[in-house]
Amino acid sequence: MAMGSIRTGGGDDEDGLDGAPMSEMNVTPLVDVMLVLLIIFMVAAPLMTTGVPVQLPKTTAQKVAQAKKPLEISIDKDGKPYLAKEELTPEAIMPRLRALAAEDPTQVMLVRGDRDVPYGKIMEVMGLVGQAGFTKVSLIAQSPSGAPAAAPAAAAPASGTAQ
Repeated sequence: MAMGSIRTGGGDDEDGLDGAPMSEMNVTPLVDVMLVLLIIFMVAAPLMTTGVPVQLPKTTAQKVAQAKKPLEISIDKDGKPYLAKEELTPEAIMPRLRALAAEDPTQVMLVRGDRDVPYGKIMEVMGLVGQAGFTKVSLIAQSPSGAPAAAPAAAAPASGTAQ
């Protein structure tokens, strides 16, 4: 005795639509495009940080939360100071820093120094930042996880020596 299914409807497809076309969206190309965009953004995101490449020293200090975006002064491996991507000459550094400090003396200034730069050069730049009128100066170091971490903002003495 054989058993089979008995159709009672007049159509030949199982859902009873009688020849109506099925409309399903093929999401495979959409997923492919989204994965390519995700990879592009993952590769491009680290490249959109600061302009002057420096090798930061490592630290285990906690990250500091900032209300405003701090200013950054970078010292490359040759000892040249940069404000953002603008190279500062020895005669132009103080007028530029004083002008920025006059706009907002409570602004936080972050000092990024290449790990190969002598400590004295970094302290010299920190002293200039303090003499210019900035009251909150921090050093940036690289945390063990690889992300930059800023030391807590310290008040820079006006005499040019930082503690």
